[in-house]
Amino acid sequence: MIWKYALILAGAYCIGSLSFSIFTSKALYGGDIRAEGSGNAGATNMARVHGWGAGLLTLGGDALKAAACMLAGKALAGEIGLCLGAAGCILGHCFPVLHGFKGGKGIAVGGAVGFGIAWPVGACTVGAFLLGALLSKKVSVGSLCGAVAIASSAYFFHVGTPRLILALFCACLAIARHGPNIKRLIAGTEPDFKAGKHKS
Repeated sequence: MIWKYALILAGAYCIGSLSFSIFTSKALYGGDIRAEGSGNAGATNMARVHGWGAGLLTLGGDALKAAACMLAGKALAGEIGLCLGAAGCILGHCFPVLHGFKGGKGIAVGGAVGFGIAWPVGACTVGAFLLGALLSKKVSVGSLCGAVAIASSAYFFHVGTPRLILALFCACLAIARHGPNIKRLIAGTEPDFKAGKHKS
């Protein structure tokens, strides 16, 4: 069984490493998204630089790869397989071997993972993200709210131990990835989010 767990984790990591933002920015806009905007390879920076359409396309791609990894993991090894598939995917997304280990912050993938843990957890995670982002006008605040929500709601809704550990892992990783944002928030220099215009 150990080899199966290792296979799920490695396979999910490889799938997670497929960065939709990087592929899309190069294919449609002729540049690497990591060289523009905030430099982050995620849906928020895609929307900031290239507009809502590019951001939503990236968001959908990231969510789909997370769902695929969780479903495949569950089919191969049940509950633990689902959690390993999710963990591997989010690690690949944040630290993609295909792109020099410079990836996104795992928020879109984390939102999809929340629904994989339990639909109320996913709803709380996305709801907290939207509320935090809309009230503050800062996506980083929404992301941090979502990180707290995925862990707290997983505990509140009494999900199984593997899924609770997964939720805590996602929360800790998201918060760690937002270290620079947290420093800017404390300093009062974190910029408000503003979507860019489509570049032809």
